[in-house]
Amino acid sequence: MLRRQWLAGILALAAAGALAQTTPSPAPAASPAPSAPRRPSSPAGSAATQVGGKWSNPESEEKRYSGGKWIEITYSRPILRGRSNIFGKGADYGKTVLAGAPVWRLGANQTTRLKTEVPLEIGGKKLPAGEYSLFADLKEAGWTLIVSTQPYQEKYDANDKVKTWGSFGYDPKFDVARAPMKMVTPAVSIDQFTIGFVNMTDTGGAIGMGWEKTGAVVPFTVTP
Repeated sequence: MLRRQWLAGILALAAAGALAQTTPSPAPAASPAPSAPRRPSSPAGSAATQVGGKWSNPESEEKRYSGGKWIEITYSRPILRGRSNIFGKGADYGKTVLAGAPVWRLGANQTTRLKTEVPLEIGGKKLPAGEYSLFADLKEAGWTLIVSTQPYQEKYDANDKVKTWGSFGYDPKFDVARAPMKMVTPAVSIDQFTIGFVNMTDTGGAIGMGWEKTGAVVPFTVTP
């Protein structure tokens, strides 16, 4: 049941969040003009949910949800672009997406960020409301979600050796939670890396993610 629910949610998010690529307009030879904006190769994405609110006027057509608190993940969404077996196998597992980093940034470009207006519990660790970075330790036998308080770069600076860019510069001393993830196999190939909230209630749910034929889910609870 978890796999079916996760797959339905992740496919809906992939369909809603997929962004078409654009081609720059050619500039006239005699009078060069700026090209049309090109989307980044890994467009920005987000996943968000609300907990703790209430629906007003339950008998009315004008129902309103109020008082909810947000939980949001912002990340970049790489696309397969014809590649296959993106995570590899055996001794090479994860090397393509890691690109030399010690852990995966869970996407591309900047560090993936979790912002929560409510305290959470992940992997048995209680996390106060606030902002965190998310990474994953990739092993073929299973992934581990990492929640970190390490500072991060909003714009790349090669001279900054303290803050992370993606997962480059990652230092485990900032880890505040590590949680094993349940690995699942989607029934279809997911072209664009997707993160979403699944099986949500006011007391918690799970973070699901998938790319190509690999998926992973980690539960969390909302704490008082």
